[in-house]
Amino acid sequence: MPTLKNPPAVWTDSTLSLLARGYAWLPDHMRASADGIVRTRLLGRRTVALRGPEAVAFFYDEEHVQRRAALPDPVLDTLFGQGAVHTLDGLAHRVRKALFMSLLTDEKGVAALREHVLLRWREAVARWREDPERPVVLFEETAEVLALAVCDWTGVPVTGADGAELARDCVAMVDGFATAGPRHLRARHARKRQEEALEQLITRVRERQETAPDGSALDVVSRYHDADGAVLEPRRAAVELLNIIRPTVAIAWFATFAAHALHRWPEHRGPLRDDVSGHLATGFAHEVRRFYPFAPFVGGLAVRDLQWHGETIPRGTLLLLDLYGQDHDPQWWAHPYRFDPHRYASGESLHHLVPQGGGDAAEGHRCPGEDITVTVLAALVTELAGLDIGVPDQDLSIPLSRVPTLPRSGFRFRLA
Repeated sequence: MPTLKNPPAVWTDSTLSLLARGYAWLPDHMRASADGIVRTRLLGRRTVALRGPEAVAFFYDEEHVQRRAALPDPVLDTLFGQGAVHTLDGLAHRVRKALFMSLLTDEKGVAALREHVLLRWREAVARWREDPERPVVLFEETAEVLALAVCDWTGVPVTGADGAELARDCVAMVDGFATAGPRHLRARHARKRQEEALEQLITRVRERQETAPDGSALDVVSRYHDADGAVLEPRRAAVELLNIIRPTVAIAWFATFAAHALHRWPEHRGPLRDDVSGHLATGFAHEVRRFYPFAPFVGGLAVRDLQWHGETIPRGTLLLLDLYGQDHDPQWWAHPYRFDPHRYASGESLHHLVPQGGGDAAEGHRCPGEDITVTVLAALVTELAGLDIGVPDQDLSIPLSRVPTLPRSGFRFRLA
């Protein structure tokens, strides 16, 4: 069987290098590659990494790449959940994905979530004003704001201390999926705890012991039928409901990066405050997602022997799509390491932007929550620009070796 041309004599395992170098690992390998392809091993599995718009189309073609069995249990037990939509292919994936598309791409629904977020945000700001000397850790506070808001929107009854615990658990799920040790254990316990709570809630709704608001995510997920015509098993339904809540809370990462950008380039504050149309806030949100590190790459398994530019990628090879590298590639972005929220209005294509993956959300594995991410983030950007704050000395460095990463301090400030 023909294989990749000119392969290295030994496909060296890069697992430890990936863990040590984080976001820089794959872009560094790409720069060292003569043909734009990285050949390595991860956890012993032969791995090929690609980048660019053509690679995005290739990667998201289900005739090329499958997700089933591609995601290891440590990722499923923390970030996505066992049996989640991310693990499905073909008809099963399309039917399950329709659940998310109906909830996460409806314009009225997205607008309603935005209003819930703004309401919870302004409540939080009012609390901060009661004690202006108390430093606010933006990442922690925003995570709680988003947890309460998304529960308001999904119909999940969460208040007070339960909202703070949910926020901490959702943060732990994201923070610990790509590592070992205490962070990973916290992530496992957090997902298990929240899945169990939502499973019990869904069971009560089905048994009419609790009411779900009509059309809410809780209502829709509780009644949803899978590709086999059967209603989702309660734990599976809980997994998918949590896969609406958890990514919404994860917008706290982008919001903290947005505050970092406003602090570093304060000239954007005034224009954002005067941005009646919201176009600049949306461009700012897109640029935060492009410029700052979020997902380093996505992966899947080659369904069969594949041809890529005349080379054969053997069936079962782990294929990676380089997201962080593509979002900083000068081939696709003018001055890629310059933060420029105006670049999208001047003609640079959003089709090249892949911070949460690429492809078609309705038919493929692209994240269906990007409309929510951009809408909510743009709203928070406007709110942040309107705050008069003091930023004390702190460690605002963003370590690329850590996945996921964040300004080390979580971005602390005081209201002026």
